[in-house]
This record gives sequence, structure tokens and C-alpha cells, in this order.
Amino acid sequence: MMITMPARVAAAAAAVSQKPDAGGASVPRRIAFTTPLTYAARIARTIELRGWEPYHCPTISVGPTPRTHSALEPYLLPPDPILRLFSAVAFTSRNGIAAFADSLRPGFPPLPPSSGEVFTVSALGNDAELLDDAFLFGLCPDPSRLEVLVPPVATPAGLVQYLGPGSGRKILCPVPLVVALEEPPVVPDFLDGLMRNGWDPVRVPAYETSWAGPESAEALLEVAEILDAVVFTSSAEVEGLLKGLKELGFCEWEKLRQRWPELVVAAHGPVTAAGAARLGVVVDVVSRRFGSFEGVMEVLERTWGKSE
Repeated sequence: MMITMPARVAAAAAAVSQKPDAGGASVPRRIAFTTPLTYAARIARTIELRGWEPYHCPTISVGPTPRTHSALEPYLLPPDPILRLFSAVAFTSRNGIAAFADSLRPGFPPLPPSSGEVFTVSALGNDAELLDDAFLFGLCPDPSRLEVLVPPVATPAGLVQYLGPGSGRKILCPVPLVVALEEPPVVPDFLDGLMRNGWDPVRVPAYETSWAGPESAEALLEVAEILDAVVFTSSAEVEGLLKGLKELGFCEWEKLRQRWPELVVAAHGPVTAAGAARLGVVVDVVSRRFGSFEGVMEVLERTWGKSE
């Protein structure tokens, strides 16, 4: 019987979303991911939409603390918010935007209306969804003073390029304070890029990134069945997992991979892939479309589609 094109496409999709178990029955592919809770619902949804089974093993904890609140508030709160001396703010993560918004005081926008130059607010990819009207109004009641920039290439380097020459202007950078982990080079490289482009970047710790503890590695090791893929979205997640595995006696990453010989290690973008390699974790596939998590799921689909 000749298979029509729609049926062939449907059969290919089923092959990618499911695989036979030891008894020959079709079971959904299981995808582990190590993101903090901030991104968990979004990435789980992209996995479920493909008929796969998400398995969340957060290896880092991310969020504001009293220490970071104290660091950020002088830039935003009365009587004289320091932000008024700046020309721009650059967010490199969703967590930075959320922490910044949480520190704004209702009824007291730190930027006065119709005073001085246009103020630039910049963010990466889908993180810019948080730069909604409520956020912008809380920053300045005059929308004509604000310019929102979202670079077409959703990387810190792409943001530096899209911002253009700084001409000595100040730019606030709400970034993480990394605790009990090695700071990845992403933020230092971003700040260095801004300086080389003529900006005067000021780093402020807006939230903390810390190790989630050995529980995340324990959760991964509890997967008795086949694990088809693990997705990393930052090098801090990789380090957090390795740190947990080491405490549990898995001193080498390859020792873990032996549990699941067909495991596909996926990285959300080249920055994450480079960080993983620096930590000794070989990445099999890298998303080149990293404005959203769809890109890394698409590369997994292509990988399994070729192998079927």
C-alpha cells in the first residue's frame, strides 16, 4: 500500500516522539533538563508539546536575596535614585528583569518624565516579554523617554553589538551574584564587550545563582529507565550537576553516560556548549536558534529523525 505524504509525515513524527521499549511497545522519549525553576514550566511545555516526557532536575537555585535587594535598591528608590545618572539598562536574563521589577516602588518611577535623553532598556530573546507596559511605566511614566532594544541574535555579545557605541555613557547591568560555583565567563565577557564598545558598564548583583545541592544529581540517578536526552541551558547548570555527581561518587561524567549509552547531551546555544566543554562535558547537539527553548527541541527532533 502506498503511503500518502501526510501519513508519512505523521509516521516520522511518531518515530521521533516515541521509541520501542524492551518489549517492543512504544514509549515517549524522556528528556531531563537542569534549568532553575524560573524557566522550568516553559521548557517542560516545549517538551510535552512534542509528546515527550519532561524530567526536571534543577541543579542551580536562582532568585533575589536580601543581599541583592540591598545592592539594587539605591539605583531605583527615593529620594535620589542613582539610575537617573544612567543612559541605559541591559538585562542578560529573565531573572535580572524580574529582580529589577521587584525592586521598583509603585508610584515612584526612578526616571522622571520628559527629562534628558532617551533611556534604553535592552533584553535577550523571549526575556523581553517581561518588558511589558506595567514594567516600563514603573520605570518611567513617559513612554517617549524609553527605547526598548531586543537584538536579533539572543546572546550577550549580540546585545553589545546591537546597543552600538556607548560614547562614555553609563549602562546598568543587573547580573547574578554567583555563590558556591565558579562564575562562567559570560557576564565578565559581556561587561568587557560593553567597555570596548565605549560604554561605562556598572555591574549590580540583582539576584543570586547558587548550587541546588546534591539532590538534583540524586534525582537524575533515580531514573532507572532509559534517559534519552539531557538539556543544559547554562554552564552553571552543568557545574551544579557535576558537583552533585561528585558528592555521590560519580567523579567522571563519562561514568554517568555509561548508564545511558544512547543519551543525547543538548546545549541551548553555543555559549552553554562552550561552558560545558570547559567543564569536561561533551555536548552532542547545540541549538543555533536560542531566542527561545524551541531551538534546542528542534535540534533534538532532527537528531532522532536522522537516526530512525
